[in-house]
Amino acid sequence: MNKLVECVPNFSEGRDTKIINSITESISSVKDVKLLSVEPDKDYNRTVVTFVGEPEAVKEAAFHATKTAVGLIDMTKHKGQHPRLGAADVVPFIPISGVTMTDCVILANQYGKRVAEELNIPIYLYEEAARVPERKNLAAIRKGEYEGLAEKLKDPVWQPDYGKAEFNPKSGATVTGARVFLIAYNVNLTTNNKDLAHEIALRIRESGRTIKKETGESEKVPGLLKSVKAMGVYLERFDIAQVSINLTDFHITPPHVAFEAVRKEAQKFGMNVTGSEIVGLIPKEALVMAGSYYVGNMPNTKEEQYIARAIEALGLSQLERFDPKKKIIEYMI
Repeated sequence: MNKLVECVPNFSEGRDTKIINSITESISSVKDVKLLSVEPDKDYNRTVVTFVGEPEAVKEAAFHATKTAVGLIDMTKHKGQHPRLGAADVVPFIPISGVTMTDCVILANQYGKRVAEELNIPIYLYEEAARVPERKNLAAIRKGEYEGLAEKLKDPVWQPDYGKAEFNPKSGATVTGARVFLIAYNVNLTTNNKDLAHEIALRIRESGRTIKKETGESEKVPGLLKSVKAMGVYLERFDIAQVSINLTDFHITPPHVAFEAVRKEAQKFGMNVTGSEIVGLIPKEALVMAGSYYVGNMPNTKEEQYIARAIEALGLSQLERFDPKKKIIEYMI
């Protein structure tokens, strides 16, 4: 496959294996598509799926996965730790090789138009496909989440990019777009206090926080790290809190820099970090960068040694075993 596009849809179901299997089977059944990973999370009640293939095949697989998901998931009954807007919550297209970002923007538009017309789901475009700056950020579109969607659709500012401004109670809305490779990265803390985790998230994420000055005016206080989105979450099955992070450009802020920033902020509260996890896949370069940071200036160090050191230093196997052959995208394609 000379032209390769990656798609990483997030579905609002992380507990029912029958539903998850049905969604992934609808992807695997499409020719010229390779399913790379399926990662359900019971606390988030969310599944992240990664697949690659030729552009048209990926677009077709994304539609069939969405059709299956909205047929099986009932958002009126959905509860979970992760923000979400609909059953097929977000469906991004990412250029891998032989395609441009513009090509992926076109795919997102074609996919969104079809989903709106055939499945009666409001569609919002984000990141590089966004038509207005206010919709570039996924968090802005998700604000109010599914529970606030009915009111949001009444606001002329939030008319969908495709489809009618009508609330679909069962399926909610779907966000689609085109973006660069994103690393979903969570750092584990020695506490189960979600509020403390969120405080750390506010300190490190690029958008920071908004505070009220003595004059009553609002002031935006930026966070420590660029190209970082973050929030605090609680994982019931492990009884720990996490700083849940999206690294939107790992060349600007790689995982090890985020990990050390969380460690530094956690120590200010008398806590520490115990490990971390990658949700979905990660580019090999990001782990080699981390390994190089922790190994230091050691000549003749092999790539595999850098990766092994990164896994150890970042505690990537604390919650579940990190297998490089199944988690590094270059090894999976």
